[in-house]
Amino acid sequence: MTRIAEQLEILEQSPLIEMQGQILEVRGLACRVGGISVPVGAMVRIDSRQTLLGEVVGFDSDEVIVMPFGSTGGIKRGDPVVLVQMAQMVPVGDNLLGRVINSLGQPLDSKGPITGVGPRSLNPKVWDPMDRPLIDEPLATGVRVVDSMMSLGRGQRIGIFAPPGVGKSTLLGMMARGASADVIVVGLVGERGREVQDFIKKQLGEEGLKRAVVVVATGDESPLLRIRAAQSATTVAEYFRDQGKDVLLIMDSLTRFCQAQRQVGLATGEPPATKGFTPSVFAMLPVLLERSGRTSVGSITGLYAVLVEGDIDEDPISEAARGVLDGHILLSREMAHRNYWPAVDVLGSISRVADDIIDAQHSAASAQVRRLLAAYGDVEDLLNIGAYANGSNEEFDLAITCKPAIDQLMMQGRSEVSNKTDFAHTSKQLIALNHLIQERRGKLTTQQQRQQQTQAQRR
Repeated sequence: MTRIAEQLEILEQSPLIEMQGQILEVRGLACRVGGISVPVGAMVRIDSRQTLLGEVVGFDSDEVIVMPFGSTGGIKRGDPVVLVQMAQMVPVGDNLLGRVINSLGQPLDSKGPITGVGPRSLNPKVWDPMDRPLIDEPLATGVRVVDSMMSLGRGQRIGIFAPPGVGKSTLLGMMARGASADVIVVGLVGERGREVQDFIKKQLGEEGLKRAVVVVATGDESPLLRIRAAQSATTVAEYFRDQGKDVLLIMDSLTRFCQAQRQVGLATGEPPATKGFTPSVFAMLPVLLERSGRTSVGSITGLYAVLVEGDIDEDPISEAARGVLDGHILLSREMAHRNYWPAVDVLGSISRVADDIIDAQHSAASAQVRRLLAAYGDVEDLLNIGAYANGSNEEFDLAITCKPAIDQLMMQGRSEVSNKTDFAHTSKQLIALNHLIQERRGKLTTQQQRQQQTQAQRR
């Protein structure tokens, strides 16, 4: 029945008669079209010197505002504009696995055309919130610091917040290779052209690509195509979710999706609001993010990269994303400069579903490690200048003693993904670390007692 409903929806969005208008004006990124009445979001074709697709992004009085998917160069007054789709679709199917496509669903690799796919709405109806089960199963990522300290659940949405050049894409690639998911969908939104091959060849790898679909829109493409890349990647993920699979959706980056929507909003006359971002940006953000999650059929675990500009608390996109996501992983530039990898700021990161998917032992061990990392942060400056005297503070002494053991668990080579991606294995490693901490705490306590007794005898 669901299949029939989908087909009926596709038929409703297909134009029954040809509707045609003409270009009246080109201003900036947008074209004004007269003689045609079509809804916002419809796809049209501009028959200029070369055929060019575009999207209806608004209207003004009797004129429709169209933004082309490519450059407006060559478009002239009077060029015909023909309706293609009332609402946009993207081709989906099992044959997308192992392929690299653009935001329109067309292949970018050299593997030939993609067959056996059918259209699916780019903007589906909102999923019933009462049909979203609780997140109670862990998702192993193969990255020890994530699995141990900010454990992810199947169907969770989490952001990876980082300034440029700290290793965000590398961390996403490690998670893609090591994740215990059935299907991986990667949306490269606004990336540099050279980084596409780099991510596919080096980060994802040949084995990772076999169970993945990569959707690409580079930074030199139209802002509409960058927006559509994020939506297409999510739509593909929804298709595999509806097949009963656990899907890992990786989007790099959410910030560039928002920047593209800002360009569209400004081009259509929308007033800027927070730091130049238009209100439509903050309206579209939760709509996109809410499409991930767990349903009664399958799950989409969303990993969204967010580029931090300056202070994370003052960046409007970071602040808006944190309000919608189920947690965040913060990467530190200072840790990266020390060659500490992954450069995850454990104290600045949190998973809001961790307590629902880990047992009491794991939770206690994670809390103990966090306390010691906080204590080490308090005493680190004193250590660096040689101003701390051993025995001054028991918690500081324990943190200094255990820091190498903590680093051994948390640090992981860039090309190293744990061959034991089982979540239980990482949990056992963390609990074993906690036992080591307790043993060293006991030894320090005994040493301090002996020192106190010696000092008392001398007196």
